[in-house]
Amino acid sequence: MKMLFLLPLMLAVPAQAQDAHAGHDMSAMGDDAQNKSTRKNMSAMPDHSSSGTGLPPGDAPAPPPPSDHYADRIFPDGAMTASREALFREHGGGTFSQIMFNLAEVQVRNGRDGYRWDGEAWFGGDIHRLTIKTEGEGAFREGVEAAEVQALYSGALDPYWNVQIGVRHDFEPGPSRTYATVGFEGLAPYWFDVEGALFLSDKGDVLGRVEAYYDQRITQRLILQPRVEVNLAAQDVPQNRIGSGVTDAEVGLRLRYEIKREFAPYIGVSHDRKLGQTADYARVDGEDVKATSLVVGIRIWF
Repeated sequence: MKMLFLLPLMLAVPAQAQDAHAGHDMSAMGDDAQNKSTRKNMSAMPDHSSSGTGLPPGDAPAPPPPSDHYADRIFPDGAMTASREALFREHGGGTFSQIMFNLAEVQVRNGRDGYRWDGEAWFGGDIHRLTIKTEGEGAFREGVEAAEVQALYSGALDPYWNVQIGVRHDFEPGPSRTYATVGFEGLAPYWFDVEGALFLSDKGDVLGRVEAYYDQRITQRLILQPRVEVNLAAQDVPQNRIGSGVTDAEVGLRLRYEIKREFAPYIGVSHDRKLGQTADYARVDGEDVKATSLVVGIRIWF
């Protein structure tokens, strides 16, 4: 009954009184007021154009790392220094080591079986390392025909390439020689492992070497590795039976099975050939100029 009584009163109230904004001409607000309101709303939004990827490209140095460590507010002065030094060593400032023989094999060839090795060891960090290299070959019942050791400082040029400086000593063939060494080692595009070096002996002889190999994965454990090595000389070295130019080259193809990543037996084929004046020296000495060998060996690292 009360609702029926109030209904005529509600109908009697003007429509404009029911809506406080009814009848107001919103267009009466000037354009300036509307623009001022819009600018105020936009100014409240964060500006991303002056930070992060919104910055224009340039070559300015990176900002310094923060030096205010929150833990220093809680612990006594110097209490966190040792912890930060340990963190630095364990995350980018640590030392590591590896010993790897890419080649450690027996070479089976017609009437003159032999052996060969090619290995490397290094100790250090991401930037600076001490690197030891060795390689050589020989024949059963005849002894070692060639053997060398290199001691090198290895410094990182970028994440993929190292420059190497040091010394090389040849034990065989005699007479022995010592060389100053400068070279490079790294990972070329498409995952080719590449090494190169120049050698200056204590007698003024200049030699060079370039080698490369590539690991082609057939399965997760079966890997095919083509490999090439080329040696060069700037002049004749008759005492060591070396001629100028390209002295010798080796091309090989080896298939290994990784029982573990660190231990992989392999089989393959290797072709060695002496060239130029070096081949002439070999003929005079009654040695073979070229040889093709079936190889059986182990690739190992730890």
